[in-house]
Amino acid sequence: MNRLIGRALQETAPLWPNIKRAFGWVHRAAHILNNTEALPAPAVARRLDGLCGALCRHRACAGDLADGVDHFLKVTRSYRPGLFHCHAVADLPGTNNGLEGLFGSYRYCQRRTTGRRSASSATVVRGPARLVASVTSHLAPLDASDLAAVDRTRWQAMRTDITARRLQRTRGSRFRRDPEAYLRKLEAQYAAAK
Repeated sequence: MNRLIGRALQETAPLWPNIKRAFGWVHRAAHILNNTEALPAPAVARRLDGLCGALCRHRACAGDLADGVDHFLKVTRSYRPGLFHCHAVADLPGTNNGLEGLFGSYRYCQRRTTGRRSASSATVVRGPARLVASVTSHLAPLDASDLAAVDRTRWQAMRTDITARRLQRTRGSRFRRDPEAYLRKLEAQYAAAK
């Protein structure tokens, strides 16, 4: 077994310097984005831009991993517009793992109760109310005083929005079921309005 590992290490030895160099660059980018020094967002952006500039200049030093460096730079450029908000806004987490977990717990509960693998249409229509209710009920138990403190105008605006979404989905399903009848009905309504 030791001979097998020794032989594998010997045959892959030429690859290790490139891997070590590329890993160092990626590790440096992670350190910059982690921002342990609590620098402001523009300073973090400048540091990352400097690293990306160095990667562009020295990509050939990565040997066979130069394409991987190009991919890293391309992805970094595409994510750049939203990459530094967590450093500009206080208490905003750097990742969405916690948020993803909250949505995952809602999806898990829905799957357990309904048996459906995909999200129900009710989640699409009533999502703003259902997701918030699900999340807050998991954080702490609610009582009547919490419900009494709700802003009535915001609640009515949300109800109006949910009703509009439900109506839009209903119209879409009617159209998919029988497009010709749906269009005839619209034409009749238009002619009556004239």
